[in-house]
Amino acid sequence: MPHVRPWSTVESALRDSDAGMSDAVNAAKHGVAVKTIRRWRREYQRRGRPRGQAHTAAPCPRCEDGVLDGPAYAELFGWYLGDGHVSRGRRDVLNLHIYNDARYVRDNQRLLTLMSTVKPGGRPHTRLVPGAVVTTVSWKHWACLVPQHGPGRKHDRPIVLEDWQRTVLEAHPGPFLRGLFHSDGSRTCNWTSRVVAGERKRYDYPRWQFSNVSADIRELCCWALDLAGVAWRQSRWNHISVSRRADVARLDGLIGPKE
Repeated sequence: MPHVRPWSTVESALRDSDAGMSDAVNAAKHGVAVKTIRRWRREYQRRGRPRGQAHTAAPCPRCEDGVLDGPAYAELFGWYLGDGHVSRGRRDVLNLHIYNDARYVRDNQRLLTLMSTVKPGGRPHTRLVPGAVVTTVSWKHWACLVPQHGPGRKHDRPIVLEDWQRTVLEAHPGPFLRGLFHSDGSRTCNWTSRVVAGERKRYDYPRWQFSNVSADIRELCCWALDLAGVAWRQSRWNHISVSRRADVARLDGLIGPKE
């Protein structure tokens, strides 16, 4: 059913809702009833109905003739393994959700770009939860591109790559590592001081750390670090550390800062 209101009004109201505007203020701004705003949020935010009246689904790269952007997919898949999940909406539509700290504005903007690249023509949207931004895009074919999805937590089920995924990630380990480390990783800086020629000097030791309770996901991280030529060690049972100065610099160049 087409909207009685112009689609530009619907889009504007949904953007304001995604940004956290209250239903009452949103309704007054757009000249609609509060129940209308609630209905739009129910349809598009909770049930995952594709946004837009004239909607043509993007062809799937796996079961149709769509083209897969390898670097974008590798990075988005890394984000999924870190802080993502797939939920089921109405009419067998699947919703890919990525959670990320609200402080990292550029990363959250990048997620919108990644999602609309992997699903050409997709219209990802965001919503705010305490301390985080949830970026979501809907598609019936996420089961084809993220076959690792399933009920429950990822560390409670096997995470095993299909052959075609392994080929993509082998070709693009840098973007894959970016998704992993920007979701479940951190860059820290330890320091020490010593006296040199009678003068105390400070020495900084930056390092990257990746933390995940899934042994399979940690193994994939180590595998990708090996592909990228970055030395690593397991500092704790659930932590992978990159500590040598040359390797930290190489990883910095591959994945960039979290921002």
